[in-house]
Amino acid sequence: MTRRQIIPALLAAWIAVSIPALVRGETADQWVDQNLPQLMEIYKDLHSHPEVSFEEAKTAKKLASFLGDAGYEVTTDVGGHGVVAVLKNGDGPTLMLRCDMDGLPVTEQTELVYASQEKITTADGVTTGVMHACGHDIHMTNIIGVARYLASHRDLWQGTLVVICQPAEERGGGAKAMLEDGLLTRFPKPDHALALHVSATLPAGNVGYRAGYAMANVDSVDITVRGRGGHGAYPHTTIDPIVQASELVMSLQTIISREIKPIDPAVITIGSIHGGTKHNVIGDRCDLQLTVRSYGDKVRSQLRDAIIRRAKAIAQAYGAPEPTIVYSEGTPSLFNDQELAKQLVEVFRKTLGDDHVEPCEPSMGGEDFGRYGRAGVPILMFQLGSVDQKRLDRFAELGQPPPSLHSPFYYPDVEPTLKTGLRAMIAGSLDLLKAPPAEEQRN
Repeated sequence: MTRRQIIPALLAAWIAVSIPALVRGETADQWVDQNLPQLMEIYKDLHSHPEVSFEEAKTAKKLASFLGDAGYEVTTDVGGHGVVAVLKNGDGPTLMLRCDMDGLPVTEQTELVYASQEKITTADGVTTGVMHACGHDIHMTNIIGVARYLASHRDLWQGTLVVICQPAEERGGGAKAMLEDGLLTRFPKPDHALALHVSATLPAGNVGYRAGYAMANVDSVDITVRGRGGHGAYPHTTIDPIVQASELVMSLQTIISREIKPIDPAVITIGSIHGGTKHNVIGDRCDLQLTVRSYGDKVRSQLRDAIIRRAKAIAQAYGAPEPTIVYSEGTPSLFNDQELAKQLVEVFRKTLGDDHVEPCEPSMGGEDFGRYGRAGVPILMFQLGSVDQKRLDRFAELGQPPPSLHSPFYYPDVEPTLKTGLRAMIAGSLDLLKAPPAEEQRN
């Protein structure tokens, strides 16, 4: 670049930073339109190079670089590969914006030009592809865009912005690890926290909201039923663990129908059952894997007690050894602060239009963003439509649902999805970080 080219470029950069946005006449929508092509390229790179939970080193490095270049004070390796970026802009409230970084061990089948070709070998020796099948690539790109906008438009807000890029959401451990590593003590504690999550059923261009309980407690339970093995021709000499496990499967289902109050949502799903080796051999164990979902703490505890009680009681009825029961990967329910939801829904309506903001049903899916709420921060996670209405209409014509999140066939329509997410989160952030009127600032 020659000197004659450098001087105009520096002047343009100085104008962009120094002259207030309102004076420049630039709206947030105009900024989004101008920056969307570059953000889409960032999205495609992130989509093409996913990393699974607890292994997001390269992804974290990219995001840390983007945020550092935008002027944030960046700290890496918080709770594993977590990134925390802080931007102080005078006195005022503190707002935390969160995205998640991890992909899934899913082999992508979308046939996109930029589809992931990444592969890993899991701890149990299975080789699989890796894919951003849950939209975390959209979440990250959105955060980058919002962070850049707020950094370059500091005349529109006042306070402190904390941007976190969280690892291991899919394993339910990332938020817990960042909190335990001092997220709320080493860095400014937020007055509010905001996040979004893509939806595979909402049309691109729309956002959805839910005040109160929005997502569920999630517990993984491993049960090993034990017996006494022997010949299949002489079952009376054995304690059959498969028959015992079969009775347990049916008994667990009646916890929901007969022990939990009908108006309290709860789910027990036995996702895996394995036992035996051969037609005529009765083995000595059968392994079950469960996912257990609920909302309130009371129901969560009630489910746990009932599962343990029934597993032990059935073993006793068969004269079998006591089963091994292990709970793991627990994620608490996500409760959206009702006042915060009410405030921002009005902001979303003004920004996107009433027709593009809709209430959502509560989900039995899990999200560890809820941990920040449990830690005392008022939170809101809103849903971001990600599938073009024409595609949704076509699925309806074919009589089939659109590919769900975690499906190898799921993909967002990137441009309208990102554009809506950026507009909504920028507007929400500016509302929560309102700069005082010019007269107050002078006084």
